[in-house]
Amino acid sequence: MRPGQIIVLATPVFFLLIAIEFAVGRARARRGTGQDTYRLADTVNSLGLGILSQISAVLTGLLRIGIYTAVYSAVALFPQEAAKEFWTTWYGWLLALLFYDFCYYWLHRMGHESAVLWAAHVVHHQSQHYNLSTALRQTSSGALLGWIFYMPMAVAGVPPVVFAVVSLVDLLYQFWVHTEQVGKLGWFDRWFCSPSNHRVHHAVNDRYLDRNYGGILIVWDRMFGTFREEDERCVYGTRGELRSWDPLWANAEVYSALAKDSWHARSWADKLRVWFKPPGWRPADVAARFPKPAFDIAKVTRYEPAVSPGVQWFAGVQFVLLIGFAVVFLWFSDEMPLAKSAVWLAALTAMLWAIGGALQGRLTVTEVLLVEAAALATASAALGIGWLHFVFKPLALSIAIFFAARRAMAAGTVTGFDGLLLAGLVASLAGDVLLMGPNRMFVPGLVCFLLAHLAYIALFRIGVGMFPRRGALVATLLIGAGMYAFLWQGGLPAALRIPVGAYVVVIACMAAQAIGRAAVLRDTDPSAAWVAVGSCFFMLSDSLLATNQFVSPLPLAPLWVLSTYYAAQMLIVRHARPSRKTGGS
Repeated sequence: MRPGQIIVLATPVFFLLIAIEFAVGRARARRGTGQDTYRLADTVNSLGLGILSQISAVLTGLLRIGIYTAVYSAVALFPQEAAKEFWTTWYGWLLALLFYDFCYYWLHRMGHESAVLWAAHVVHHQSQHYNLSTALRQTSSGALLGWIFYMPMAVAGVPPVVFAVVSLVDLLYQFWVHTEQVGKLGWFDRWFCSPSNHRVHHAVNDRYLDRNYGGILIVWDRMFGTFREEDERCVYGTRGELRSWDPLWANAEVYSALAKDSWHARSWADKLRVWFKPPGWRPADVAARFPKPAFDIAKVTRYEPAVSPGVQWFAGVQFVLLIGFAVVFLWFSDEMPLAKSAVWLAALTAMLWAIGGALQGRLTVTEVLLVEAAALATASAALGIGWLHFVFKPLALSIAIFFAARRAMAAGTVTGFDGLLLAGLVASLAGDVLLMGPNRMFVPGLVCFLLAHLAYIALFRIGVGMFPRRGALVATLLIGAGMYAFLWQGGLPAALRIPVGAYVVVIACMAAQAIGRAAVLRDTDPSAAWVAVGSCFFMLSDSLLATNQFVSPLPLAPLWVLSTYYAAQMLIVRHARPSRKTGGS
């Protein structure tokens, strides 16, 4: 049985235990003998990051196991047959588990003592709650460097299959220690990683910081001076609070901060030190120019954005459906080609991001549905799932039209601005439908998108005039001319040279108009910049489509064409007209 399938089979057990812990915590809170440690948004965020970690591991896991196997095959100290015979005995398995746990201790410890490793590990610590869902909150980038710490096992001749099994055992053991509902366990706490010991590890209290790294055994901490007993109330989270439900930002926040500090550091040595010094270390010149407030545990507050019960229910239902998608993916992932797995990873990530946006109040319900439909339309096209594509491709733009129409009506009046936006979206929907048909529908589809771009040009002209920045017009026309020359040279059919040439001119003008509008409205309407970005994505999408159609087939062409296309449409529909707060719809 493959690791992905083991995780799938363990999932019902995880959720059963989470449900039991939730019920116990809720009952204790009602009796006044304990507290409920669950909040919907935090739980969804933690579980979502766990899902993202597992599906990304389909790709990164190949790196970890691949390198391990290569080292094992090349430099193991003992003949493989003799080593295999030893390590597959009962005592060999036990020793391998202890060996792994020892290596894990040092990986875990360095994950708190080296900034670049902390950037990966921080994901596991970001939750301000401590419960079994926190156990499943895992990084998606840990495998990029984490494999280094397990190389001693490869050199010692531990077979890859033994390494894989004991790593899974070590990981599964650590699930149950993430709870506040189990108190101290006496002698067990002295030898093993226990709930009490691990609560200390997750706390940001001064006396608890960077303690108790053990995975299964706490003995390593006692041996190397990193043990601390739980003796005061724990405050959870990180000292650089995440304050977001965005799973992508959760994985990127520390990398981003390190990159900024490295960029701003004047000394080349400091630019490098930033990555390897302990977390929180900053070059003196960077700290002076870009100060950060000192951490004060008394000022820590729970991040809980207010969203309506309806939005919470919606997000919960969407998340349950997404779990179903993820489970199916993980069950079959080991048999999938790498490219196919990458496509599903991208789609599931987009949907997780959208759900987080709803719980954070950044996206409305309609926008979440738009992102999900666009993700499924893109994935189904890239993977050749025709029936799914025929459902979700027209659905995506239909949702965009509904969003624009509802927002216009919520504003109290439908203006010419709204009419042009809706016209552009309707024409785009018609183009989508026509391009799903046979090749002979290519020209009618092209005409529909031509009309869409003309509507967008008229839309972006309102309030700023025609082409307010002539430099932008010149730049986009030159880019368009270069693209057209590339298509001509690559084999653009003679019958299509005039219509494609006209289309190139129009889309270049659309992009120029959006960029000029953003320049004019820079101070009064910052969202105009996002519309300009969307217009550039539109040009990129059409360039990729034309290259694939007329020059040379691109690998996974639908993925690149449709992802940039939907990014363009969503940026335009969301930012072209400032949105009012309209509840969660």
